[in-house]
Amino acid sequence: MFSFENVGVRYGLGGEVLRDVTFDLQPGSMHFLTGSSGAGKTTLLKLLYLAHRPSRGVVNMFGQDMADVTRAELPRLRRRVGVVFQDFRLFDHLSAFENIAMPLRISGVPKAQIKTDVEELMSWVGLEDRLKAKPPTLSGGEKQRVAIARAIINKPELLLADEPTGNVDPEMAHRLMHLFVELNSLGATTVIASHDEALVEEIGAPVLRLEKGELEVLPGGKARSEPSL
Repeated sequence: MFSFENVGVRYGLGGEVLRDVTFDLQPGSMHFLTGSSGAGKTTLLKLLYLAHRPSRGVVNMFGQDMADVTRAELPRLRRRVGVVFQDFRLFDHLSAFENIAMPLRISGVPKAQIKTDVEELMSWVGLEDRLKAKPPTLSGGEKQRVAIARAIINKPELLLADEPTGNVDPEMAHRLMHLFVELNSLGATTVIASHDEALVEEIGAPVLRLEKGELEVLPGGKARSEPSL
């Protein structure tokens, strides 16, 4: 379980960006993270992918109080988190295959296993014919699927996505969101920051709603429809 208790975050001498944030994420759950611009969504995601520490309160992840985790231990824990960034953060000089393979190479996975795993995953996300393509030649939807594949290639326990449908057309947004539903059904605890109210309502997962740094946890709406890739 991932839990936040009375968490506050401030940068420098300014006011708190997050105030008294408290919630739990059960293993295998799916939540949306919503709120207006400047509400603190990006800061909360940074806490979840261990890029930032709270100014106060308790963050417990993977059975550990993050206040007790040393800098040397962070890389090991971060490998248990997959992140899909809004701006993709792909390496333009590498092919789609090489971008997706990078986490496996960093983890020391054998070359033959990397080839098998990456090709299988690229086929699963519909990119089997784009293995050698470099990011500048890919569409927005293709780049996002490469970013998703890279985030999940190591089978993370926690999957985070920051506005994953913000740079694609409505049809691709629908396909990508249902891809996340399927990934969640395979066991990854999933948090998706999104401003697309229609898609959030359609999927029906519980919502972590931030406004002016304060969090409200809302129950899910309608039942999720079946993934349609």
